[in-house]
Amino acid sequence: MSDILIACLFPVMLLYLGLRLSMFDKGTLHLIWVDFLSLFNYSRTPNVVSHNGPFSIQASSAAYSRYRSLSMNELSRMRASYTSIGRAHKRIGYEIGYPKKLDKLAELIQANAKVTDGIVAVMRRNYSKELSISSTPSWPAVRSTATETSIDSHCLSRTREALKHFVRDWSDAGISERSVIFEPILCALSTISAPSSRSQKRVLVPGSGLSRLAFEISQLGYDVTACELSAYMNSAFRFLLDPDTTSIVNQHQVHPYAHWWSHSRNTANLFRGIRFPDIIPRLAEDEIVGLHLKEGDFLALDAPDALTGSARDTPKGYDFIATLFFIDTSVNILYTLEQIHKLLKPGGTWVNLGPLLWCSSAQAQLELTLEEVFDAMEAVGFSVAGGRDGCDSDEPDCMKRRTIPCEYTHDNKAMMRWIYEAEFWVARKV
Repeated sequence: MSDILIACLFPVMLLYLGLRLSMFDKGTLHLIWVDFLSLFNYSRTPNVVSHNGPFSIQASSAAYSRYRSLSMNELSRMRASYTSIGRAHKRIGYEIGYPKKLDKLAELIQANAKVTDGIVAVMRRNYSKELSISSTPSWPAVRSTATETSIDSHCLSRTREALKHFVRDWSDAGISERSVIFEPILCALSTISAPSSRSQKRVLVPGSGLSRLAFEISQLGYDVTACELSAYMNSAFRFLLDPDTTSIVNQHQVHPYAHWWSHSRNTANLFRGIRFPDIIPRLAEDEIVGLHLKEGDFLALDAPDALTGSARDTPKGYDFIATLFFIDTSVNILYTLEQIHKLLKPGGTWVNLGPLLWCSSAQAQLELTLEEVFDAMEAVGFSVAGGRDGCDSDEPDCMKRRTIPCEYTHDNKAMMRWIYEAEFWVARKV
């Protein structure tokens, strides 16, 4: 006990001497004091999202349930704005068909609501216990008209994002976007392991969204676990998995771009419908090799046991972890890097592709440059295949680090493009 007391008092003594003898500048003294305080406020366990958080089952169920009403409220404001213009301008608007355009949007809201209502029905079957706790989101704790408006905006934004993900992940219209960002990861995983050994290899896909990448990896013969925190994504994916709601290819249709009227060349493009899914996904049963879904926080996962039939001395953990547009969603990127390292078996491989668009609203505790990310990876215990510059000739080209221009849930008929200079790398646990 005395040793612990001495260890705790030593920084205080050092700080006191520094003040008395002017040994340190103010900046150094501040760092010493912060480090000392951190001894009493340090946790290896990151914060876990509450059951009533913005991405919870309760919040997403309420958002999907309210898609129709919130969208119609938004349409009412659009009608009011049009009504407020002068008579001469209103006549021109009538001549070019603007009122009919607003009427058409009302029809498409109802069409999209068939999908969101279907998701709600699936959620009630799959999450009846969770939904019995609370039927409405309770965040934030203190509310006002402004916060209610913010919550409504968040609900609509996340719901519409899910509709766009149906297009990106599970439609013919999303093939071109998927091929650019999926192929590097699939090529690396195809190169690393021979087909005959893949059934005994575990792959984890954190931040799996609607799980198309995880599904494609499972088609290579791996045992794949898709892990997703957001109930918006998980419930939308379950909508595809449920044979009661999705039984045939291209059974559903959404109008994903109908709500954003900027950068549109014509109304036909703006309001076009896109059918999905292009194939029917299904989860593996029990321990059969295939696709498994783990709903929750990636940071709370434990390393899994070896697959049945593996060698007795096979260590726990995943053989591979594949991340796509994921690591920049981290509040603390170091937690994420440490967790990836912890979940991998010794010598395991991490395959990553994505940008560094850090969390908004000052949520990110660390916002690193690409160079700093590589430094942090080395500190945690990773070695980049082919070297940081991707010039190591000993590695196959598909394993080397490189920059891949790509898009994310983009409208390929719009007048605007947002291009990411995403980074691809393969790293090994050392």
